[in-house]
Amino acid sequence: MLNKKYAYRLEFMLVASALIIFLLIGRMFYLQIIRGSYYSRQAEGNRTRYTRIAAPRGIIYDCNGEELANNKPGFMVSLAHRNDGYKEETLDRLSTLIHMPVSKIKETIELHGGSAEPIRLVRNASPDVVAQVEENLRYLPDVMLEVQPVRNYPNKDLAVHALGYVGEVSEYEISQGVYSDLKVGDTIGKFGLESYYDSYLRGTDGSYREEVDVNGRVIQIMDRVEPKPGQGLVLTIDAKLQRITEQAVDRQLKAIGARGCAVVVLDPNNGEVKALVSRPGFDPNWFVNGISEKNWKYLTTDPFHPMIDKAITGEYPPGSTFKIVTGSAALEEKKVTPDELIYDSGRHWLVDMRNAGGEALGWINFKRALSASDNVYFYEMGNRLGIKALDKYAEEFGFGAKTGIDLNGEASGLIATPAYKKKVFGEEWYLGDTFNTAIGQGFTLATPMQVAEMLAAVATDGKRYKPHLVSKIINDDGSVAKRFDPQEEGSLPVSEETLNLVQESLQAVTEEGGTASSLKNLPVEVAGKTGTAENPHGLEHGWFIAYAPAKKAQLVVVCIVEQGSYGSISAAPIVKSILEYAFTTPGVKRANTASGTKRKS
Repeated sequence: MLNKKYAYRLEFMLVASALIIFLLIGRMFYLQIIRGSYYSRQAEGNRTRYTRIAAPRGIIYDCNGEELANNKPGFMVSLAHRNDGYKEETLDRLSTLIHMPVSKIKETIELHGGSAEPIRLVRNASPDVVAQVEENLRYLPDVMLEVQPVRNYPNKDLAVHALGYVGEVSEYEISQGVYSDLKVGDTIGKFGLESYYDSYLRGTDGSYREEVDVNGRVIQIMDRVEPKPGQGLVLTIDAKLQRITEQAVDRQLKAIGARGCAVVVLDPNNGEVKALVSRPGFDPNWFVNGISEKNWKYLTTDPFHPMIDKAITGEYPPGSTFKIVTGSAALEEKKVTPDELIYDSGRHWLVDMRNAGGEALGWINFKRALSASDNVYFYEMGNRLGIKALDKYAEEFGFGAKTGIDLNGEASGLIATPAYKKKVFGEEWYLGDTFNTAIGQGFTLATPMQVAEMLAAVATDGKRYKPHLVSKIINDDGSVAKRFDPQEEGSLPVSEETLNLVQESLQAVTEEGGTASSLKNLPVEVAGKTGTAENPHGLEHGWFIAYAPAKKAQLVVVCIVEQGSYGSISAAPIVKSILEYAFTTPGVKRANTASGTKRKS
């Protein structure tokens, strides 16, 4: 009986021992075979440290080789990756030195996840912070000072809405798929050309591995892969002309107490944008180190929206600049002849709609009506054309569609139609709506870039070129990787005879008796058009658009001043300053002036 009892116990012990041995073998199999490579990497990571070297972004040059965006060396304060966490003493001491709360440091560590790369806490640290961290490194195990390229805009806010700015890629942006090859915290272009050409500018990161001791001190560099810098951009923008344009804008805004403005200066013969201004502006360097609360509040609460590029996203009624479209359509459709006289009594005889300021010009022909910007004459052109014909010509002059400029976020504008009014307001279309459309008021909206493209086509006898800001992409050694040739996008649907009369009439705008006669004394003949856009939120927006020389245009300048009132008062002085610089300043070379000869004046 007793032997049988011991036999049961012995059998139990044998089974239990076999089970334990089986579990141990299984665990060893799991650790050595299934997870072997993982733990091998972990063990290696305790001895070596992998660090990525950010590639310098490509440099952005103006058309004369001036650097508009470059890179400068900056120090980053980082934490080496650890699997087992960091000492509280280290984090407390580091928090004091870099002026960052411990909670923020821990949050950054948490967001970093399990990557083996260093955790960047401060990018482009100030010299004081770098000095203090370096002095205390012996008390700060796992803390590193890295040298990485930092984006720099040497001219601060110059051309900021064209250049844009950079920032750290977010988890959301990565989740959208465009930046799936990047990690949170990597630098990308966020706005402007920095964003549009980000894939060219970003380059390829390098890396190095180093052996460290138990305290994280470097013993040796084991291997290193150099980063490949991003490709550079050569812009069509002329930095000197850009400065003159911005100075003219700021001077005029201050003089008249306005704050919002947009200016486009382009070469009508190829679509190259020579200057692009939007006001208010901001310094793109603010974003490089993480924007301060004060600056962010300014950008997000200013009622004139500094971060919006008004040149391509601002949508305004084109005002009397639209009379170029209405007049061209009326001539082309034979609704009026150049010499037909129409009587302006100050108001139209079918609908009681009048000239601004109660003017009455009497009997006037086409040229006089356009140069004096007479409303009654163009009400009648709208009456004879009808809204369908007006819309057809508006579309063919480029309204209602993006120009295709190489910037993200461009607006399409709007062509006024009865269907739009019915859909949005639930109302029928009246003759008065057609009158308003004919003079650029009412529902029609256009961006300054659209208006610039339209005027450029008029100046070049109907040829339409796609506006663009980049002429070529260059490699790090200066060789050309890609060149952007002018893209002709067709021509205006009007005859040479019609264009000639419109051009003559626009030239008369800047002569004695025209609405912009203040430009009559410039050394080159100028063709232009004033405009005033209704604004339900305050004073009217003032337009002035021009090209020069009038006989063979080299520059088109389009300017709108938000709430600036009449264009001849608010916008024309800005355009005049730009043309004065372009055609009278010593050292500024302009070919093919009015006399048809090259000169340096």
